[in-house]
Amino acid sequence: MVTLTGVGGVGKTRLAMRVAAEMSRAFPDGMWLIDLASLTAEELLTETISETIGCHHPDVAALSEHLSGKRLLLVLDNCEHLVIECAILTGKLLSAAPELRILATSRQSLQVQSEHLLEVPPLTVPGVDETVLADAEARYEAVRLFADRVAAVVPGFTVNEANSVAVTQLCRRLDGIPLAIELAAVRMRALSVEQILERLNDRFQLLSRGHMVAVPRQRTLQTLVDWSHHLCSPEERTLWERLSVFSGGCDLEAVEEVCSGDGIAREDIPHVLAELVDKSILRRKAQGSGMRYEMLETLRQYGWERIAGPRQKTALRLRHRDWCRDLAARAEAEWFGEHQMEWLVRIRQEQANVRAALEFCSSEPGQAWAGLEIAAAMWSHRLSWSSPSEGHHWLERALAQEPGPSAERAKALWVDAWLVLLQGDPKAARPLLQESRALAERLGDEAQLAGTVHITGFAALLAGDFARAFTLLEEAVTRRRALGHPGHAWVALFQLSIAAVLMGDARSTALCQETLEISRRVNADWSVSYGLWVTALDRWRRGDPGTALPMMRDALRLKLRCNDHLGIAQCLEGLAWIVADQQRDKRAAQLLGAAQMVWRSIETSLSGLGHLAGLHSRCEALLRESLRDEAFTAAFTYGSELTLDQAVALALEEKPSREAGSAQPESDVASVLTRREREIAELVAQGLSNKQIAETLVIAQRTAEGHVENILRKLSFTSRSQVAKAWSSRQRAGRQ
Repeated sequence: MVTLTGVGGVGKTRLAMRVAAEMSRAFPDGMWLIDLASLTAEELLTETISETIGCHHPDVAALSEHLSGKRLLLVLDNCEHLVIECAILTGKLLSAAPELRILATSRQSLQVQSEHLLEVPPLTVPGVDETVLADAEARYEAVRLFADRVAAVVPGFTVNEANSVAVTQLCRRLDGIPLAIELAAVRMRALSVEQILERLNDRFQLLSRGHMVAVPRQRTLQTLVDWSHHLCSPEERTLWERLSVFSGGCDLEAVEEVCSGDGIAREDIPHVLAELVDKSILRRKAQGSGMRYEMLETLRQYGWERIAGPRQKTALRLRHRDWCRDLAARAEAEWFGEHQMEWLVRIRQEQANVRAALEFCSSEPGQAWAGLEIAAAMWSHRLSWSSPSEGHHWLERALAQEPGPSAERAKALWVDAWLVLLQGDPKAARPLLQESRALAERLGDEAQLAGTVHITGFAALLAGDFARAFTLLEEAVTRRRALGHPGHAWVALFQLSIAAVLMGDARSTALCQETLEISRRVNADWSVSYGLWVTALDRWRRGDPGTALPMMRDALRLKLRCNDHLGIAQCLEGLAWIVADQQRDKRAAQLLGAAQMVWRSIETSLSGLGHLAGLHSRCEALLRESLRDEAFTAAFTYGSELTLDQAVALALEEKPSREAGSAQPESDVASVLTRREREIAELVAQGLSNKQIAETLVIAQRTAEGHVENILRKLSFTSRSQVAKAWSSRQRAGRQ
């Protein structure tokens, strides 16, 4: 017995019918489709099956005898509302008829002993951060279905360069659910893709009419989800509604914290979660040693609309806010240590939840103070923001709404100053630091005074005033150590090391060594990457490029693991300076261009980072003189047009240099890949998803994703379709 499970509208019935049709020859005694959707009385189950297959006595014994000895396929469609009855009956029939095979569709498993589950996922859609190209129709199943269904009602419609972004965004927001996509396609008779997108916040009203030939509960998105809701117990419905407060998923700890109580005991949460997973309301995926639970946006919006009223919604959002506040506080307290990488990953995973909490704090009267706390606590995890400007956005809103004197405001002011400095705007940072210092002194808050001294020193460093920066940062290190703040103290020490290196101070080597040793001692890899960077800078400035180069590359590798784009840009700059001193002028110019591409991508201007701008200008001037302007510009432009992965590969010299955006020669695609990567490339060429590759090779999905990313990076490709094309060409060449 195989049961196809999945959310309503995902295509379980169509898949079952297709499988049955293709396998009909394997069953000499026939293939029978029994649609249970219309059955409302459980006692009619046996009678319906008996009548369909020609058994004249509608009881279990007679049906078992009729099936005994027959090689026959039963397709039981829509079992979810008769789960117990279907489980009991199919268990008896399978025991009595060894040659019987059953293919069932249900939104939850039947839990029969011999049952094999196959989850039917939504159609493939591009990821939120994935670049959408004009070939979206060929790359994504959801886009392909939408194009096909729209062409049926709007002759001549195609997905092209002009509409591919809007179409893929629509398919993504509809979660790749075939029924939702088909209902949206019908609306194209009267609306444009953009108009449908604008109205998707009320998707249940927009997609209110469907195919009249479908059973009633499958004619509209509303009735389809209503049916799933009807199948849940009261406790499951309540948890479904409460889970809708999360954005981007959550783990068990978060669910227990936010959703327990008032009818759901904390100890019952794992059981109810399991039931919602079983009913295809939630999807789960591995997250380290635990699980993360995600809900399709369609189901999340439905759950939110089911919450009784505004007071209940506000109470739930307050609990969600408190959980985010506690998460941010813990991340700040624990970030500098052996769990640093875990916190970086976790905070990045919870980015959507933190944004939702901050939006609530900004829009709900009297909650701005909490927004200050959350956003300011994220200073140690600036990687949780897409760029420094995002963190500044939230702090600016909260500061405007919460003007009263408080320690939270004093802290938020110096954190905001730090972020605008990273954006290259020292003018905007100055009044923030002045107010923060005055407020900290007024309140007698030593911690915030230390923070203000620290960031004032950082501002001096960026301005190129190294002597003043050294004095202030040295004071900041002393203050933070006295307060018992090792993470804050390390950041100030790192910046103190930079000042010493750039001013040629004799203490620079000792300070760099201390910076690196402290971060290694606590196994904080992200901090180690910065320790390596400044130590490499010191070695280069002291005339030892041979030691500096591999150290800077090691720093870059760690930056890549951390997804630290600001740090990657700094490493690309540093490598350009080192390589230029080795008279590898063209490569140095390319690296300067690559660094500019990254600076631009994170909305940061190198001109505002004075401590780096000076070294950059010196390097550029030397390269223009040696290469001449035309050759320098060509090499710089080459680097600026690389993707991030191509830029990193260029810096690490992991493959031969070639024109930006060009593909690895087809004859050479296998030579740069490991044996496992070649194996995975072949599966990519066969059209398998990362999940399917993981299942085929019996590896973790995250491992499969990592291999695919490495393949794309090594081959300088930007899409799986390029891998498939190159691999297929290689195989054809091998057969010729």
